[in-house]
Amino acid sequence: MIAKEIIKEVSSHLEEILSLRRKKTQKQDGSFVTEGDIKCQEIILDLLDKKFGDMSLEVISEEIDSEHFSYDPTKNYIVLDPIDGTENFCTGLKEWGISLSTYLEDKHYESAILLPELNENLKTGDSLKYFQSRIVGLSSNLTKTQIDKQDQYEEYRIMGCCVYNMLNVIKGSYKSFRNLNGAYSWDVLAGFNLALEHGLKVEVDGKNYEGQFLYPNKKYSFSIQR
Repeated sequence: MIAKEIIKEVSSHLEEILSLRRKKTQKQDGSFVTEGDIKCQEIILDLLDKKFGDMSLEVISEEIDSEHFSYDPTKNYIVLDPIDGTENFCTGLKEWGISLSTYLEDKHYESAILLPELNENLKTGDSLKYFQSRIVGLSSNLTKTQIDKQDQYEEYRIMGCCVYNMLNVIKGSYKSFRNLNGAYSWDVLAGFNLALEHGLKVEVDGKNYEGQFLYPNKKYSFSIQR
């Protein structure tokens, strides 16, 4: 499986990736990218080329321009976020992760979430023993007005990393996770498909999500709940 090999390869280079977390630049949208993001992507792309070159995977990534992307259902795609939660990563927090989702000829093949510094991962086919929780995970891009409108009787967490939150709701450490303002496909595709595999309800832009490919050049609002 592609995911298993990527998890193994990234884990073996973790110290190198961590050594680059302080070397950051600011992108046009105001967010940061670090040399660790770029190194992580290079490691994954190199692995794909060496071990899975015969699959002709087209890579869609946060760090690759997708402005002119055109979807072809006969092609194979891997949707990748080399480091989700870069703000956490570059400030020394351990709640950051890697997300990848593979589609072969318009069908979901496998997905994985990796939290390298926390030594956690989940990939297609893995089993879990679920927790029971009353915690609601919220995205860190909420405005103060949106936060003030939340139910005061709920127990909330805002952690600054989409894939960390998604893994928590899949494990049952949260009862739900929602993002009202939206996230890109590289942030969410792996989490959506893993959530479906583990029996959770996923809504995207107000409609039930059923595992389909999502285009990279738009944001999707969503909720995941047990």
